[in-house]
Amino acid sequence: MSSLRVLPPVPCAPPLGALLRRYAAGSAVTCEPVDEGLLNRGYRLRTTRGRYFLKHHFDPETADPAAIVRQHRATRRLAGLGVPVAPPLPDRDGRTVAVVGGHAYALHPWIDGRHRHGGQLTPGQCARLGALLGAVHAGLERVMPAPARTHGAPAESADPADTLTLIDELLGRVRRHRPADPFDVLARRRLLERRTLLERHAGRRPPRGGAVGWVHGDFHPFNVLYRGSTPAAIVDWDRLGVQPRAEEAVRAAAIFFVRPSGTLDLPRVRSYARAYRRGAGATPAQLAAAVHRVWWERLNDFWMLRWHYERGDTRADSQFPATAALVVWWSREYDAVRAAFTG
Repeated sequence: MSSLRVLPPVPCAPPLGALLRRYAAGSAVTCEPVDEGLLNRGYRLRTTRGRYFLKHHFDPETADPAAIVRQHRATRRLAGLGVPVAPPLPDRDGRTVAVVGGHAYALHPWIDGRHRHGGQLTPGQCARLGALLGAVHAGLERVMPAPARTHGAPAESADPADTLTLIDELLGRVRRHRPADPFDVLARRRLLERRTLLERHAGRRPPRGGAVGWVHGDFHPFNVLYRGSTPAAIVDWDRLGVQPRAEEAVRAAAIFFVRPSGTLDLPRVRSYARAYRRGAGATPAQLAAAVHRVWWERLNDFWMLRWHYERGDTRADSQFPATAALVVWWSREYDAVRAAFTG
């Protein structure tokens, strides 16, 4: 993730009266913010008719009603294929996006469930997770229009010269931050370490990404709800788009299966990746190329430090220690990581 957008504080409660009049959903009894999201707002809503999840599409980049309708159409079609999702409810006129006061909202059924990190999954459940993402990619290929030739064309990989300049800028910000705190100490150490790694690996910059297709765009533990050991719903489709599919599989594994120490649980990764390849019809060569591009992406990415030092947004600070350590470990264990995804 590389966005630097920062949302203002949670706005006042959504206009429930105007919203619920559009639906056969009764009257509001309680409405509580759900605080997991970084970019949009969600509410746990209980009415006289039942329980719902009310989503406020707040992020300007994803709040276009036409794009939201496209997400809704995709989830409805995926549900028809048996993929566990929570499609939005239509209002009295059959529409799934309600624009009130210039803001876009959608009402979804409430899904009871909990989030599970990869370390909480058995090898069989890791395989089921990989198969689930494979089913998402294969299903999207069936229900979405074929991407245009230029739609979602893979971007150029990061230029290490630009990254080295950014490292110097961030080191300056760390140095000027007063009073210095433990986060500053860790940030400085990791920035110096990353500069050394980049200088060592500058010649390994990858070409553009591989075959593109429709992807979820943000597949990680907070966007998969479990009921017991079974995935109950994949949520938050705001990043639905056309990207290199195998890279989403690698990014997701690097989030699900990272340990607090900053290493990947490779046996779990192997179970997940084998099932993903079967479900998505991906080849080992495609996964090997994706591993290289995502490794390079991580080597050049500093979005957490940019949020912290450029925008004063500390919401991602808790993720930084493991994420920064993972880059170092992955660079050292590159062959073992690639083997786990391809073997």
